[in-house]
Amino acid sequence: MAHINLLPWREWERERRKNEFLTRAVGSLLLGGLLVFGAGWYLDGSVDRQNARNQFIKDKITVLDQQIAEIADLRQKRDQLLARMRVIQDLQGNRPVIVRIFDELVRTLAKGVYFNSAKMDQRVISIEGIAESNNRISSLMRNLDASDWFADPNLKGIKENSKLGGQSSTFQLTVMQTSPRQDGAEDEG
Repeated sequence: MAHINLLPWREWERERRKNEFLTRAVGSLLLGGLLVFGAGWYLDGSVDRQNARNQFIKDKITVLDQQIAEIADLRQKRDQLLARMRVIQDLQGNRPVIVRIFDELVRTLAKGVYFNSAKMDQRVISIEGIAESNNRISSLMRNLDASDWFADPNLKGIKENSKLGGQSSTFQLTVMQTSPRQDGAEDEG
């Protein structure tokens, strides 16, 4: 057995190891390529999912911004309606007061006194009129002062009026409009 040639076996072994090395290298390259491709695909999917989430949030934010604008508009309309309601309530509440003031002006009117004009500015009533005598004007002022609806009658001026004859005179006076006592207001309601 001394004549056994080991050279082909070594060559075969080298060939086998070379093939095994190349197979492992190609396998490693394929595995590395698959890992890189898989990681890229996973990261791209993650980015796409995050972009989808971001877009969903942006869409919801847009909807919420529109709803906030609608709410602000509704609040503004509500405030306007409340202001209108307050004005209407004030007008409704003051309506009987004006009627009551005119009624009280007639009740306090002394005999022989006539009103030419009556103007109300805030709570001050300015009255111009004609009286048969100065005593009639004094009586009118006492009646105004005694009324629950008026206070502080103030005579601004008296002028003799010779056109009407006798002791007649024209006068100007102001009086403050007040609210009557609470028990009187409850009796009316």
